[in-house]
Formats: sequence, structure tokens, C-alpha cells
Amino acid sequence: MAGIVPKKKAPGVDFCGVNNYYYIVRSDLGCYMKSSNFNKGTDLVVYSLHPSCQGGDHYLAHQDDLFYIIKGNEYRRVFNMNKDDDSVVYSIHPNCQGGDHYLSAFGNFYIIFQDKGVYRRTSNMNKDSDAVEYTLHPNCKDGLYYWGLADHYYFVKSGTKWGVEYYKGTNFNKNHEVATYSFHPDVVNFLPGGLSVTQGPALGRWENIKTISNDSETEVTWTKKITKKVGFKKEKMSSIEHNWNVSMSASYQSGDLTAAFAKFQFSISAEYGGASVNTENEVWDELTEVEEQLQAKIKPHEKIYIWQYNLSLGKEAVLFGRDTRIDDGPTPPTEIPLPTSTP
Repeated sequence: MAGIVPKKKAPGVDFCGVNNYYYIVRSDLGCYMKSSNFNKGTDLVVYSLHPSCQGGDHYLAHQDDLFYIIKGNEYRRVFNMNKDDDSVVYSIHPNCQGGDHYLSAFGNFYIIFQDKGVYRRTSNMNKDSDAVEYTLHPNCKDGLYYWGLADHYYFVKSGTKWGVEYYKGTNFNKNHEVATYSFHPDVVNFLPGGLSVTQGPALGRWENIKTISNDSETEVTWTKKITKKVGFKKEKMSSIEHNWNVSMSASYQSGDLTAAFAKFQFSISAEYGGASVNTENEVWDELTEVEEQLQAKIKPHEKIYIWQYNLSLGKEAVLFGRDTRIDDGPTPPTEIPLPTSTP
């Protein structure tokens, strides 16, 4: 099974929690999801992320009902990531800088340094008050994402025989009171790489859309308009949003968010179910049929094959490209007509 992209390879993606709600931040796509239960997929609401709250290195929420957005050696504290209400910026104490993950639980802030195998607990990231460091229990070291609520911490793991799971506990040092939960598929769809888990891995391929034969004894010039599909199966793919209550900006249209998630999935590496291609310049409108004028010379008793490039999630093609190729053999072209995505 393809895995979820870990935080270190997914800039702008993070988890946080406060009171009775969990949050998944997709700053890379300008939005975040709120849920009361990741396991049951309840109360799923997707909001726009305010521009001032985008581009964070880390996101966390504290028991004071405030959200903390870390960028470099500073953090921005806000009441609402959708509105950037009453924001204020503080510097991060040198001892609290450079963490791999940040979270809040039990009234404190926790900074996880995975390579060192330790975590730092402090009551104030600006002053490093009441600071103490502990060793991470081995079972708590390899989380992809971490977050906390008032009296528990959580972390995500992927690639187990049971799929994508998250763990709940009370002590990173001793791994106390650990419980394991699976993510609901509607939540998995929101995770980076999640579409490969619910829909299947991305695959780019050339599809033979027409074959023309010359059964005569002379060479012929074939000139004709062909009809092909171009665009994105927006209506079908937007079904992943059906259980999301999408509360985005006025410019948002149904299917736009799905397209953004699909673009991301196609751009990532095969390790996480992607195809490593940049599809930004492809046609992302609803799937339509278009005509294209083609011309080719066909030798006596030979055939030509017309190929179109498309991208699929799982077994079904969902993005039909503009590129066509004419070849004299039944073997699909080997070139990839799309630029390679930037890692």
C-alpha cells in the first residue's frame, strides 16, 4: 500500500487539536479540515486558510483556544486560522527552535527532535519556561505527524498491515495508555498521499484511441478529424467531498478542491502513490469531447496507431491530456509528455 507523505516531505501540512476537535492543515492547498472524530469521520468541515496563516512550518493549538503558526524562528498566535483574528507574533526561544514536530498537551508545549530521539517540554516557547527534556520511547519516535489535546497526545503512522492509523497516549517517554485507531476514508482523502490509499496509486499511460489500416497496395495519406476526451472527471472525483462540509471562500466552486488534491497526488513520487509529474498546465475543466485534425501517411498493408496520454488513480483514468501521438507500431510511446514535478 502506498503511504502517506510524512511531514518532513510535505511542507505546510500538519495536525493540531484543541478542546474536542482535531485539525489537519493543508497550507500547501490553502485550507484546513476540522473534525470531532478522525476514526468515525464526524463533523468534517473544510475552511479556507487565511493568507496570513499560510506557509507555516508547523501548526499547533493550545488549551487557551489559540492556534500557533511557526514560521522560521517566530510564531504567530491567532484565535481563528480562517480569519487571523487578534494575531500577535513572538520570537521562539533558541532552545525551542529547530524541532521536527510541535504540539500542545497537558497545558504544555512539546517539541520533538526525532533524530536526537528526545522531546522538550516547556510552558512557554517564547521564554522556554519550566523546560525539561526526555527521551522518546522507541514506539513514539517514527510518527509522521504529531498533535495533542488537553490530556492526550497523538501521532500518525502509515504502512502497517491495517493501513493508515493514529495512536493515542499519555506519555512519550514511557508510551503509557496507548490506543490505536484507523482513519475514516473521508479523512484519509484529505491527507497528503491519501488519494492513493482510497482510490489507488497514480499512473500515467498512453491509451490507444484509434487504429487505422491501409489494406491497399499503395501508400495513402490519411487526413481526418478525430474526437477525443480532454479534461478532468470533476463530477466523479468530487464525490470525495460529499461528506465534507466545505466552507471555503466565495471564489470556490465545487470540484476545485478535488482538482487541487488530484494535482498534488500526481506530483508526488511513486513511493507515496504519485506519478512525479506537474499537471498545472493541463485542462482541469469538466471532461469534454474535442476534435483534432490529424494527418499521416500509411504504407501498404500497414496500420497507424493514435495514442492519447492520460492519468489515472487506481484503474480509472481521471485526467485526459491534450497530447496525442501517431505511431506505426502497437507498442505505446515511452516518453512522458508532462514536465517532472519539483520534489
